[in-house]
Amino acid sequence: MTEHKSGFVAIVGRPNVGKSTLLNRIVGQKIAIMSDKAQTTRNKIQGVYTTSEAQIIFIDTPGIHKPKHRLGDFMVETAYSALKEVDAVLFMISADEKRGRGDDFIMERLKTSKTPVFLVINKIDKVHPDDLLGIIEDYTSQMDFAEVVPISATEGNNFDTLMKTLIEQMPAGPQYFPDDQITDHPEYFIVSELVREKVLLLTRDEVPHSVAVVVDSMKRNENDKVHIQATIIVERNSQKGIIIGKGGKMLKDIGTKARRDIEQLLGDKVFLELWVKVQKDWRDKKTYLQDYGYRPDDY
Repeated sequence: MTEHKSGFVAIVGRPNVGKSTLLNRIVGQKIAIMSDKAQTTRNKIQGVYTTSEAQIIFIDTPGIHKPKHRLGDFMVETAYSALKEVDAVLFMISADEKRGRGDDFIMERLKTSKTPVFLVINKIDKVHPDDLLGIIEDYTSQMDFAEVVPISATEGNNFDTLMKTLIEQMPAGPQYFPDDQITDHPEYFIVSELVREKVLLLTRDEVPHSVAVVVDSMKRNENDKVHIQATIIVERNSQKGIIIGKGGKMLKDIGTKARRDIEQLLGDKVFLELWVKVQKDWRDKKTYLQDYGYRPDDY
């Protein structure tokens, strides 16, 4: 009998390097929302990877960036606080982007960490294999890493190697979550995130990150459907108009796409009702941040 291993791993990196894509691959279904816009992930999202020998709890942190408002402050603090409570850190970079000031900024912070840091080079499917050596040399000249693992989170290349390497790193420990549990977030949180993802996907650059989604109620009705009522919150009337769309078409499209993902998540038929509400400057007001689910530990 080999001893059971368990531990916590934080995934950090600049916005848009593929952290949420990796987390979704780890747990085998979508719990983190994906978008090509920066700052998609706002809360720490825990994903649970379980095998007979080990259990690893992954924390996907918001992309580290220079904050422009209180929500930004909260996101960056959330990312840093994750580093204090883990057994390993995955510093994720994108193979198709040059090392920038954002990467250097994160490495400066990671150098002071007592936790082993793994360099994960994502999107290797987007570059020529010969380019990889230069990327590895560039980053390893900046700081010492416990290991360097090139992967493609989208295609799955080298994913098994990454997991094997991490399991070896984990201390002996118990299984914290049941075999079939993939996240510690309540379902309504993931539902709100799936709706927000569709808003970002369909409105593109017209509605920036001034969008929050709150699930007002979630209950089973007499037809055995899950009836969900949710409110999309924006900062300006013009954004409300964009989200509703001509004759309500945009809101209907958001609802249709979100419902498909939610049904897959819950394994049930879903009736989804969406409303849109304007709350001016909510990202800069602590009360609203807390109401909409952003509760920093150390504010």
